[in-house]
Amino acid sequence: MPPKSEKLFKRKADGSKRLLTDILNDNVVIAGDDDGKEAAHKAESSHDKAEIMDAKNTEISDSKEIEQIASGAMAEQLSKEDVKTLENRLKALSTTWEKARLNFEASAREIKSQLEFAKRDEEAKKLDPKATSSNSKDSSTKDSKATEADDDDFEAVVTVDDTQLLERSKYIPLRLTLEERKFLRLITSTLEVSEYTDRVDIARYSGRAKRIYAQLKEICAILSGLLVACDYKAGQKLVANDEFAENEEFFQYMFELGRRYKILNPERMRSAYGKLIYLLQDSQAEEIREMMEFSLVRPLQSVHVFLSEKKMLRMLSDPLVHAATRTISQRGKSRPEVQYELQKKRRAYNRVKDKYIGEGGMSEQDCELVMGSIADNNYFLQFNRDPCDEMIEFLKTKFDPDTVDGNYSLSIGYGSGGARLSHNHKTQYYFVMQTLMLWRDILHDFYRLWFLAEDDLLNPNNAYRLRNTGQGLNRIQSSPNIAREMSRIIHTARTKVGYWIGSSVVHLGDHNVPNAFMFIDKYTQISRILNPICITLRRLEEIISEKPGLQKYVDDTFGGCEALRMRILCDFFRHGFDGSGADNFFDAGSCIDGRLTSAWNWCSLIHKKPYYPIFQMTGFASFDGQF
Repeated sequence: MPPKSEKLFKRKADGSKRLLTDILNDNVVIAGDDDGKEAAHKAESSHDKAEIMDAKNTEISDSKEIEQIASGAMAEQLSKEDVKTLENRLKALSTTWEKARLNFEASAREIKSQLEFAKRDEEAKKLDPKATSSNSKDSSTKDSKATEADDDDFEAVVTVDDTQLLERSKYIPLRLTLEERKFLRLITSTLEVSEYTDRVDIARYSGRAKRIYAQLKEICAILSGLLVACDYKAGQKLVANDEFAENEEFFQYMFELGRRYKILNPERMRSAYGKLIYLLQDSQAEEIREMMEFSLVRPLQSVHVFLSEKKMLRMLSDPLVHAATRTISQRGKSRPEVQYELQKKRRAYNRVKDKYIGEGGMSEQDCELVMGSIADNNYFLQFNRDPCDEMIEFLKTKFDPDTVDGNYSLSIGYGSGGARLSHNHKTQYYFVMQTLMLWRDILHDFYRLWFLAEDDLLNPNNAYRLRNTGQGLNRIQSSPNIAREMSRIIHTARTKVGYWIGSSVVHLGDHNVPNAFMFIDKYTQISRILNPICITLRRLEEIISEKPGLQKYVDDTFGGCEALRMRILCDFFRHGFDGSGADNFFDAGSCIDGRLTSAWNWCSLIHKKPYYPIFQMTGFASFDGQF
């Protein structure tokens, strides 16, 4: 490259680099809670904006000059290699500018949110007489009073459900660490390639124990091989022992990871978890344990167990923990309101870590694991339980049990629309109400039910029988723990409603619900049924207002947006709870499980409904997720 061109390029590139560095240093600043006024002053000044415009203009001129050089303006003095070098530098310079622009925009958004937060904080202080009276005191008194005020705010956040956190924590699995997630991939990969149930659950009873033993040894061998491929040093230690029994602790740990992850994420491992729980169920048989010479099962690691080992159970009664792990819903709130709640939650989260790190041997990772696990449970409740609350609210506000609207009557009759029950409007109203309340209570205690289900499934004294239930060979096994807990939940729901309509039979250990695993799988479907309906009803006005042609279609076909909402609700409350879905009253009807069967039957016919296109416009694809 000629000296003149090299010198020109270096001078322009260095100048652009300095300008970009100044932009980043001046603008990537996130104001803290106490720097609201300083952030406001910085955001209001036009210095940053002018500097950005100058940098951009300089960047454009630099880019054009380099581009002219590279495109052939000095082609007679440059070789092909020099042109290629200049083009690469031009690309790098453009990338640097793009990163600077994105960083500036992110900083601007952050400063704007800080300004909103500072403004709300200032308004709150003006309304609080304690804050104004404390202005005459020293700064340390101000800080202590601000801390006490924050604590009062955090205590106000605690709900009735949160006060039961100590009991709930016994059934909240501990979130997986990053290292454990690496091992999780090993166990899921092993289960995906395994054909355990295809080889074991077959209609041939001779040599069943030997088949189970061979399959368990094969799974342990695959798991050991994958560990060697993933982590050679750890795998070397594992395979150094010839017998699997000498690695009992490792295999127990790996299978417990899979169980814990599945409870925290019910939508994951939908095929692998069945193999996992069935192979562990077989391994608990006395004959198999004698052949394996060790057990594959150990208790699940819960938040309560983790904190009790560190003698830190008092952490669960701290209002700061409740405030740091609560869910924040965006529904019905403006963006500044959501940002304010997020800031408050973040402050509580940081204060919990500052308060408990170092106590009882708690590290920063331990605090994050505990709060993350509790937050996971809260988000599970929001996604699974809250749709029941929303549908109950729709039922209460849109329908009256004592007043019958001719167009939206909930009455059903046997044989009409596939119904297997006959209810007048008032009876059907309370039948739907008690069913939704029952589902809501089941999902509220779902983690507890899952722990009890695994206790029933993995009990070595609770044997199963392999029987043809009409849907293939299934393991018929009694579930005493689940049965007792369901009796308690049904009694609670009956008390809330005042009286009971229909049957209170819970199918467990028969051809309808063969075992506790099938029970758990059945009730994970509730949120998959109700969530799409709630989303569609919530977004009706939004999608209709965006398209004038759709507004005309809804008005002409259904009589308006509200009439469409009432039609969807009325159809679901009638035929989603009409006892349909089976060919006899024992399999469907008004029993506890039959109500869910009716809802699934309604879902299977959604494509035949006149309002099905409206569901699709709101993003609906199906009532089921991916396996």
